[in-house]
Amino acid sequence: MDATTKRISLLSLDAIKVTNPRTRGKKSFRDIVDSIESVGLKRPITVRKREVDEGAFTHDLVCGQGRIEAFRLLGQTEIPVFVIEATKAEALLKGLVENCARRYHTAYDLLRDIGRLKESNYTDADIAAKIGLSTEYVRGIARLLSKGEQRLLRAVDSGQIPLSVAVDIALADEPGIQAVLQLAYKKNQLRGHKLAIARRLIENRRRRGKGLGTFLPERAKNPSAAALMKAFKADTDRKRILVRKADAARNRLLFVTHALRQLMAEEAFQDVVRAEGLDTLPRNLAARISRVEPA
Repeated sequence: MDATTKRISLLSLDAIKVTNPRTRGKKSFRDIVDSIESVGLKRPITVRKREVDEGAFTHDLVCGQGRIEAFRLLGQTEIPVFVIEATKAEALLKGLVENCARRYHTAYDLLRDIGRLKESNYTDADIAAKIGLSTEYVRGIARLLSKGEQRLLRAVDSGQIPLSVAVDIALADEPGIQAVLQLAYKKNQLRGHKLAIARRLIENRRRRGKGLGTFLPERAKNPSAAALMKAFKADTDRKRILVRKADAARNRLLFVTHALRQLMAEEAFQDVVRAEGLDTLPRNLAARISRVEPA
């Protein structure tokens, strides 16, 4: 059972293993450091005694990674702790619940923790009851995690596509994905900008794989020369398109500048803009019009 000792004890930072590391923004971490430096540690971290010591590690962290990192940054070697009696799975669940209860937490970490709880043989209903989510939501997240759909998970996390649509995309084949998008459009789940984002996401998933941070699909760990040439050609084509767009924008700018310069030289035009109270121009635009462009 989960039983927290009332007594606070000091524990070496080197004896604590962070088994479930998380990422956080620089500002939030700096706030933690500044708070500890100015007023001290408000609440001890929570750890559990390891069943088997692993080198110097005698305890696993349950919650308090930010406080540990802040203590290290401030040059401390020990930190106040609460020691609880819990299995590895119970410690993970307790840490997840505490993270959900905080005002700020990373939603993607929550999705990842759901996967870890599933690996620890917790049912969807158990996880949902513990962290205050619906069983359908947990089941959908677990399904995406089991299929390695990191791109879809990130899109769900950021609110770009609904979870139900993401699950349908993960289960569909290539032709079926278009049917999923059409149905989502009819149900008003994906409209306008969100539909465009979903299409771009699906294209990236097809070209780059389900995971994040890889240009080629995960199965192509050793890309062939043909694949590399194809990627190089695609990148070259994109750059050529950018150059053409830049040239077109420059030509349009030159045309507009020349046209305005001619108009501003006409007395009748100046009379009209003065009458309408439009006889002043932004400084940069006026400077460009007054310059003589090279032929």
